[in-house]
Amino acid sequence: MPQERKRNSQDLANFLGDRSNSSPDWQTQLAVVARRFNQEYRRESFDLPPEVEAMPIFREWASGSLAAKIASPFWEIAQPRKQQRCLDIGCGVSFLIYPWRDWEAFFYGQEISEVARDTLNARGPQLNSKLFKGVQLGGAHRLSYEENQFDLAIATGFSCYYPLDYWSTVLSEAKRVLKPEGLFVFDAIDPDSAIAENWAILETYLGAEVFLESLTAWQKMIQSAGAKIVKQQPGELFQLYKVRFS
Repeated sequence: MPQERKRNSQDLANFLGDRSNSSPDWQTQLAVVARRFNQEYRRESFDLPPEVEAMPIFREWASGSLAAKIASPFWEIAQPRKQQRCLDIGCGVSFLIYPWRDWEAFFYGQEISEVARDTLNARGPQLNSKLFKGVQLGGAHRLSYEENQFDLAIATGFSCYYPLDYWSTVLSEAKRVLKPEGLFVFDAIDPDSAIAENWAILETYLGAEVFLESLTAWQKMIQSAGAKIVKQQPGELFQLYKVRFS
């Protein structure tokens, strides 16, 4: 285990080391978010104050029911189709929990958590070696894939950890790797949702600050990035967007 953690730490250092395309502030946040999710994927305990553990949203998180409640069902507005090349950015363990085999779409991933990356790269080929094409380690602002490679890109569940200027770069990268008619599906936290404030408090104590930007600000950023909103869908916490680039 110590040797594995040493290797994972070096992997993280390698992808954080090249800062030519990102600001130091982004790198700090990337490292913070990576640590927060590595800790959760390893099922390590979080040291939280009693008043946070007394919050109903913490009890939902601890029981595992919160994840299903706030997950964004991207397939409802852009279901991967047979033999499409799909990139799941910030994929976590998506290939293990969503029906990629039923969709028969080729799965490529990029993930900031070394633990999730290693888990998928170990178990994905066992689940379906034809569809699973591997997961790269890295942030969403610098994708490790070629131009015009994908029919669909997905990025859900993590936009709230970064400022809008970071996400403007993410959209540029998504545009670069998508085919001309490709679609990008991602979500943004709705700060007016009933659980947004308490969820942000919980996430802060779990180790990652949350940015509560208005949906109006998100839509302006999407437009300025040269993307057109094709469809949107509200959720318990996140608003889903499907966009196409002009």
